[in-house]
Amino acid sequence: MNTSNKITEVDRKVLFSTLWIFVLLNIIFRDIHELVTAEALQEIMTGVINGRQISEELIFIGAFIVEIPIVMVLLSRILKYSLNRWANIIAGAVTLVVVVTGAITDLDDWFFVIVESVALIFIIWYAWKWPKQEAQVDSIVTI
Repeated sequence: MNTSNKITEVDRKVLFSTLWIFVLLNIIFRDIHELVTAEALQEIMTGVINGRQISEELIFIGAFIVEIPIVMVLLSRILKYSLNRWANIIAGAVTLVVVVTGAITDLDDWFFVIVESVALIFIIWYAWKWPKQEAQVDSIVTI
């Protein structure tokens, strides 16, 4: 029976959502890690981080960038095949560019960048390789 194919697609959506949670948690913990150093606290107190003046615009850009993995946790679960596939590819690529071009100042930054990059590359690759027949079975099989 084709119900195993239905389960496969649901599992793929769950896997994408879980991977986005994994990426998001690593981004959050990388940021938290930075906040516990004396240098980071001093920069925050002066209003200049990595040579950039902290402004409302900069904070908004940061919020927008972090919103990408947050929204992908939900969208990975609810979008249909084609939109889901392309959303994961595009959001994964954009987030990967942000991760690898961000300020890498110490060893733990490298660790988090590597972990986040591997997860994002997997998201992009897995979405790219997502076979269309899984989605077609989704519209045929009803449980």
